[in-house]
Amino acid sequence: MIKSDSTIAAAVSDGEVISRVLAGDKASFEILMRRHNQRLYRAARAILRDDLLAEDLVQEAWVRVYQHLADFAGRASFATWALRITVNEGLARVRAGKRFVDQQDGPNTNGDHMERFSSSVPDPEQQASSSEMRGILEQLIDALPDASRTVFMLRDVEGMSTFEVSEALGITEQNVKVRLHRARASLREVLNLHIGIQSRAAFGFLGVRCDRLVRRVFELINERSGRSDIRIGH
Repeated sequence: MIKSDSTIAAAVSDGEVISRVLAGDKASFEILMRRHNQRLYRAARAILRDDLLAEDLVQEAWVRVYQHLADFAGRASFATWALRITVNEGLARVRAGKRFVDQQDGPNTNGDHMERFSSSVPDPEQQASSSEMRGILEQLIDALPDASRTVFMLRDVEGMSTFEVSEALGITEQNVKVRLHRARASLREVLNLHIGIQSRAAFGFLGVRCDRLVRRVFELINERSGRSDIRIGH
């Protein structure tokens, strides 16, 4: 972490961090990434249903956020703004992937094209997970319809409010409630009372994975800006 005392960084608002970055303290951008990485990752994971593709999406989203940080007008929260960038990029990738599959397979291809993105090889963090229920939950969430899955991930897994999800996805609050109801109904029979407790631990994005993404984003920013002076503490 940039600051030796992480509690100091935690006390600084997003607005203050943004002002620091725009004033030339580029390394402070790490604070924003670490603060919001998990939320962006969970949204990306809900859209793409693949860990590595979701991580790549969040990485690119952060680069775009950095490049357009001066355009942030503050009409919504920074978290919502960054989430919108992630969601829009994710949906664009899904559309592009669907077009590619349609071109390869022809117009009469049936089935869910997103299955082509799924990875069958678990990473070390997945192998180390000791929670069978968490694994079951993640599989069940992956099986939800696209529209319901993203709402459920943001509302119940990430804990965002109905209004925040509405703002992030560009849909009405009533639409959020309808999609959430459908998602919960699909999961209720299997998960029953475990859903509220176990979902909070699903799709974690902390530790080594968070560190790796932070480093890679700074590498990309340096590459694309032709600079090498933005450094982090790891």
